[in-house]
Amino acid sequence: MQGALTILGIETSCDETAAAVLRLEDGRATVLGERIASQTEEHALYGGVVPEIAARAHVERLDSLIALAMQDAGIGWGGLSGVAATAGPGLIGGVMAGLSAAKAIALARGIPLIAVNHLEGHALSPRLAEEVSFPYLLLLVSGGHCQFVAVEGLGHYRRLGSTIDDAAGEAFDKTAKMLGLAGQGGPAVEREALTGHPKAVDLPRPLLDRPGLDMSFSGLKTAVRRAIEEKPLTPQRRADICASFQEAVADILTMKSSRAMAQVKDQFDRHTFVVAGGVAANKTLRARLEAEARHHGFHFFAPPMRWCTDNAAMIALAGAERLHRGISDPLDTPARARWPLDESSASAAPIYGGGKKGAKA
Repeated sequence: MQGALTILGIETSCDETAAAVLRLEDGRATVLGERIASQTEEHALYGGVVPEIAARAHVERLDSLIALAMQDAGIGWGGLSGVAATAGPGLIGGVMAGLSAAKAIALARGIPLIAVNHLEGHALSPRLAEEVSFPYLLLLVSGGHCQFVAVEGLGHYRRLGSTIDDAAGEAFDKTAKMLGLAGQGGPAVEREALTGHPKAVDLPRPLLDRPGLDMSFSGLKTAVRRAIEEKPLTPQRRADICASFQEAVADILTMKSSRAMAQVKDQFDRHTFVVAGGVAANKTLRARLEAEARHHGFHFFAPPMRWCTDNAAMIALAGAERLHRGISDPLDTPARARWPLDESSASAAPIYGGGKKGAKA
């Protein structure tokens, strides 16, 4: 599809309800309106995201958020070229809520539907702010995903390595929960770490002694639990555990990133390292990875902080780039709890194994 495209994006894969309106013109993306509602308070009592509560909150909030994003953009329904929504992976009830809303809009307004892989949204998110050209090496590091991907073009993704158990973001969340920290896990651990000593607690760096790009964070999480049980949990002890944990994660991701850059350097005609996902908002980790990229002669890109975590702008961008290439989806497109970015690798060599719903990673 030629000319400027204006896309409504909807994101409901976990516990953030989001809507955004984006215009793609001459390869440049401009976010015209954006609204997001967090569910932190709704889930606080349960120590984690409750899928049923999340789905209900999406249904209750989505209509008003879409209306506000459209109002911010200053356009009516007739100004939309298409509507994009996360179709997976994620909590299936939430994914269904957002995808159903997008289908209704597409049907009522006679505009194309674009069903977006949430991970592709993250993979393209740095292109919201800068002209990041393909190909590039991507470290996707979020609450549910941690993997290295060769991004060779829109829809062309090659998995190079992945976590074999927990994602880094999940380890941050579990550490925060074990320490009794309030709020979202990643930011809470980062705040506590500011007053802690990163060498105070001896924590492991799993899989660093093995070749390859696969990672593991389950053992690190277990080591944190043992450190909590070893001594009285004073405020300083809590800060030291957070700082030591954050340092361990940074060491793992920096070393693995170094190996990944060395692996792809001769494969790519341009050397670009992109970090995306919620954990990319961690300032300590971001600084370490940027320094490592410079060391290897790679250009470093990461989305602005507001587009690191789950957001609808990245879904709108992925939808716009797909529609620009003439790609859209039928109204019977299903919601998917699992949807690997590199489906061929996930099917041939799944990290976690498969199941009735398909490969997990």
